[in-house]
Amino acid sequence: MDNLDLKKIISHCKEYGFVFSSSEIYDGLSAVYDYGPNGIELKNNLKQYWWKTMVHDNDNIVGIDSSIFMHPKIWHASGHTEAFNDPLVDNKDSKKRYRVDTLIEEHVEKIRKKVNKDIDKAEKRFGPDFDRKKYITTNPRIINYENLINKINSKLSKSLERNDLSSLKKMIDDLEIKCPVSGTSNWTEVRQFNLMFSTKIGAISEDSNNLYLRPETAQGIFVNFLNVQKTSRKKIPFGIAQIGKAFRNEIVARQFIFRMREFEQMEMQFFVKPGDEIQWYNHWKNKRMEWHQKLNLKKSEYIFHDHLNLAHYANAACDIQFNFPMGFRELEGIHSRTDFDLIQHQKFSKKKLQYFDPKIDKSYVPFVVETSLGLDRLFLSIICGSLFEEKTDVDTRTVMKFPPFLAPFKVAILPLVKTDELIVNAKKIHKDLQKIFSCQYDEKDSIGKRYRRQDAIGTPYCITIDHNSIKDNMVTVRDRDTMSQDRIPIERICERIKSKLYT
Repeated sequence: MDNLDLKKIISHCKEYGFVFSSSEIYDGLSAVYDYGPNGIELKNNLKQYWWKTMVHDNDNIVGIDSSIFMHPKIWHASGHTEAFNDPLVDNKDSKKRYRVDTLIEEHVEKIRKKVNKDIDKAEKRFGPDFDRKKYITTNPRIINYENLINKINSKLSKSLERNDLSSLKKMIDDLEIKCPVSGTSNWTEVRQFNLMFSTKIGAISEDSNNLYLRPETAQGIFVNFLNVQKTSRKKIPFGIAQIGKAFRNEIVARQFIFRMREFEQMEMQFFVKPGDEIQWYNHWKNKRMEWHQKLNLKKSEYIFHDHLNLAHYANAACDIQFNFPMGFRELEGIHSRTDFDLIQHQKFSKKKLQYFDPKIDKSYVPFVVETSLGLDRLFLSIICGSLFEEKTDVDTRTVMKFPPFLAPFKVAILPLVKTDELIVNAKKIHKDLQKIFSCQYDEKDSIGKRYRRQDAIGTPYCITIDHNSIKDNMVTVRDRDTMSQDRIPIERICERIKSKLYT
């Protein structure tokens, strides 16, 4: 991302068919979005890539697809009905409701921007002799900012861990946080709000049973642990992966698809022998960071954030954070969940969820290491890391520099001008190529405008058919990233595209 803010990203996503506000003709539905023609292609490519690298490339990981509707006791066992709450606060003037932790995190991000602004100014002032690390560790103003950030983050973590609502309200007051809409600090007391959507199952209302839309996909894996282990004949350690929808009644503050009420998760629960969990936690922590960095976005955009205050069921946890336009935010979580989930389901279901280990001739409840990635957040990180505005000799172009194998369309076939002879030949090439690649055919507008349109949706290659193509059986191939053009024989098009996609 090159100095592009969230508003520009949202605008680009709508204009080029990546993401739309849901129910837009009815003025939209808050925190719910639809994926357009280019968006769904990118989203499906992300799913397929994750599934291949997580399931197909690992002999000890299998997949499932569990139901969105599950027995209500599952959510009692997991603790969601009692403890799946967010601390919320209302502004009395704007009548808007906010998550307290989001308000405080946004306040911290404003301080962080001041730090970065001071560092950038110093770098310009001192030039090539500037020692960034030394400046950060010795400048009194930067040190004070960093100490303040650490103090706020520490207090926030402790207050959330203790569920101390009065402490959270005091933080909002002490930090003089104002409502983004009204600009006032006229806040209500902080209250808890359960995030689960409830519904009913059954045709007759008086006979129907209360259910919940699942707030996470992990529990569907845990309750199927023995079914999967026995039918797949896997020995510990092994993992179960799943991609699926989840639903949370989130209070969203201007963060686009980063936080939604209906979203998709890509999770893997890795079952290990008790005592081996930290070893595997470190393994998956590093493995997942490598996976993100292989997407060829800026490596500096990813950092680890280790949890200082752990959830009651975990003995180690961290997030992989990405530098979104609103600052570093969680992209993927890696957690060592101990045996909490299986023990709870064993207790509530009265069914044993144990693994017999032939190596030690003993049964035990496995420990679990979890990797949990939000597909919509991954989608947003790819957009943010790929969208650039570049000055050329004649104009400024907007280009999506997706990793080529993720691009919604791999190649566009373009007749130079709209004549019958060129159209017939272009459509023949398109028909042949679309058997192998996802392709677009476009004959509308000037060739320059069509190149810019393909740049904006991230197509790695454009194939142009001109009048000489009829005579010499050659086409012009244009590279998205370099904008270089060269002529190659038609029979070499597949070879050229594959060289871009698989390197």
